[in-house]
Amino acid sequence: MLKRLIFILIVTIPAIAHGQIGVDFHYSNLPFFGVHYEIAERFRPEIRFGTDTFLEDISFEGVVTYDILNKADYELYAGLGGRTNDFSGLVIPIGMNFYPFEEKQFGFHFEVAPILGESDILRGSLGLRYRFQRE
Repeated sequence: MLKRLIFILIVTIPAIAHGQIGVDFHYSNLPFFGVHYEIAERFRPEIRFGTDTFLEDISFEGVVTYDILNKADYELYAGLGGRTNDFSGLVIPIGMNFYPFEEKQFGFHFEVAPILGESDILRGSLGLRYRFQRE
């Protein structure tokens, strides 16, 4: 059910909203790769795929974050989502994106996310973020 909901959100939101697509990689003990769609420069639905695992064991996450603080060089965000497979449950990401270069497409991020469910854990991650340029 959660996988269907995530798929529907990822397919329909870009069709109805003007935004910007991006990708990111989070490095942690539970590393993952994400694809997001920025809407109105504040909302960011994202689907995340666990990495460093066998294909049949990939964990999926669907989150929606909101930029509480949205400046040219950095963003402070919080959100809510869900996770399947390993450590499934509710995900509450809180983080910061930094864009230190003149072109604001490439940046870095830091995130802390409690995952509440099978096993309550606190995941911390850092990594890279890239936003594809709008036309």
